[in-house]
Formats: sequence, C-alpha cells, structure tokens
Amino acid sequence: MKKLLSCAAAAVALSGLAAAPAHAARDYVWAAGSSTVFPFATRTAENFAKKTGKKAPKVESLGTGGGIKLFCSGAGEGFPDIANASRPMKKSEFDACAAKGVKDIVAIKIGFDGIVVATDKDGADYNFKTEHLYLGLAKTVLKGGQFVANPYHNWDEIGAGLPGNRIQVYGPPPTSGTRDAFVELAIEAGARKFPTADALRSDNEKKFKSLVDPLRNDGWIDAGENDNAIVGTLTKTPGSLGVFGWSYLEENMDKIKGASVNGVRPSPQTIADGSYPLSRSLYIYVKKANIGVTPGLAEFVQEFTSDAATGRGGYLQSRGLIPLPPGQHEAQKQVAANKTVMPRPAQ
Repeated sequence: MKKLLSCAAAAVALSGLAAAPAHAARDYVWAAGSSTVFPFATRTAENFAKKTGKKAPKVESLGTGGGIKLFCSGAGEGFPDIANASRPMKKSEFDACAAKGVKDIVAIKIGFDGIVVATDKDGADYNFKTEHLYLGLAKTVLKGGQFVANPYHNWDEIGAGLPGNRIQVYGPPPTSGTRDAFVELAIEAGARKFPTADALRSDNEKKFKSLVDPLRNDGWIDAGENDNAIVGTLTKTPGSLGVFGWSYLEENMDKIKGASVNGVRPSPQTIADGSYPLSRSLYIYVKKANIGVTPGLAEFVQEFTSDAATGRGGYLQSRGLIPLPPGQHEAQKQVAANKTVMPRPAQ
C-alpha cells in the first residue's frame, strides 16, 4: 500500500512539473544588436523607466548581425523582443526568422547616422576619396588592371596629398552593421570608380563582392563592438585611424576629428541630406507577437518613436542621432502605432 501511495505521489509531482512552464515569463523588454543604436536604445530605456516606473529594458551591444541572429533564433521569452540595426535586415535573415517561428516583424526607421573615419585631434588631416579607402583597406585591389594582394603600406602611396602614415585602421568586426555599411558605402563604392571593377559588378555581382569586400588583415584591425574603446585607441596610437558611428565623433570632438570623404565632412546636415557619402539609416525590428505579451514593450516602442525621443530637437538628437525629416518621422510613428508588418526584403 505504501508503495502504491508513493508511486501515486510521484506521478502527481511529475504531472505538476510537466504542466509548469519551462521558463518564467520575462517582466522586462529585451533589445539586442547594433553598437551604433546602443546609446540611443539605452537612453530611451532610461527615460522609459523614469516615465512608467517599469523595469528598464535590457539593451545589449552585439553588433547588428549578432543581434538579428539572436532575435531570429526563437519566438519565446528566451529571445529578444527587439533587434537594433544599423543596416536593413537581409532576406537571408528574414528567412531565418521565419524558419524559427518569428514571422511578423515590425520594422521602424529611427533616424540617420554617418560612418566616420577619424583620427587623433592633433594628427594629420585626411581628405579621402572612396577609391582611397578601397585601395588602402581591401584585401585584394586593382593594380595594372588586375586584382592583386594589397601592396600598399602607407597612405601617401595611394593618393597625392594623403599623409605618409602607415595604414592602420581600427574598426568593427564582421558581425557589425557598421562594418557591413562601411564595406558597401566606402569599399564597394570606391572599387566601382574603376571601370574594370564596375563592369565586373554588372556582370557578376557575387564575384565582385568576393574580390572586393574582404578587408586586409595587415592594416585593418577588428576592434570589437565597443566604439568608445576605438576612440581611446586613437588617442594612444599616433597616426592610426578609427571607423565608427557619427555619435562617437560628436561626443569626443575634444579628442578626435573626422576625415572628409569625397570632399564632404561629416555633420548632422551632410548626413541628413545624404551629401556625406558614408550616410545610412538606423532601425529597430520588433516582434509583433510580443507586443501586449512582454510587459512594457508597446510603451517602449512608443517612447522610441515619440517626438520627445527621435523627433527634431528630441533627447536622442543631443546624443548624436540625426533625426528623420518630419514627414518620415510621422510615417514611422504610424508604422509603430499600427504594428505594420514588414515585407520580405528583396535582397
């Protein structure tokens, strides 16, 4: 009899365990991704917590690629509600999301940013063309009409008027949206200034990217996702350069300065109007299914898209975000309010 009672008790206990959820539901918002969006997301999280009294969202700086990968890994509370991104989501990432059950995604553009090439404030001035950046930083470059291993060691070997400093550039790793955007806006754009490379891109884009996109190992140094650490390196390494988002230049203009690209210097005006060649848009991607489930998610997204945060004169502008034109800002507020689901990206 005792044995039967013991077995019955064990069965009840096991059935209770089976009915219990594997994880307790999160009571806070979780956002992960771009190091460029990170300071804007953390500031918004602070204001959200002050206004609502709810827990401040957890914000992680993993790089755009790393953040989207984690975001797309599942639909439950064990995965982020939001992916912060400094480039558009790729078709392959969208499909990876769908494969894991993340099928309704709200894409919200929050503003603009420029990628800067900076150096110590007391260092030489750099006036780059995009073709200089390609020739200086690509692993394989065109020389004499042929693609060869990068033979250049100093900047003055590439362009008249450039300083004679060694090519030594600290920048983000492959998981970073800043890295992706820099390769597209600087390296690929620079390569296309050469007819041979431009013709190759028209004929075989995949081969063009395989020859042009990889960065050199002896002049480009992956410096992680901490852009503040890159700023610190520039002040300690005379002649070196760093690649990161505009906001980090704006915050540290007492220590560093930005180079011009194609004759245009980075500024809020040149980034917003697109005349600065290394300008880009910033995004947050939100799981629609989590809105109304994760406590505070709807309110956090509302705060992120509010006039007070991302509007002209908003508190994120003082943090370095370049606001959208008023019409675009209103349109993005409507996307957030209506929970409009994004279509599958074209590429």
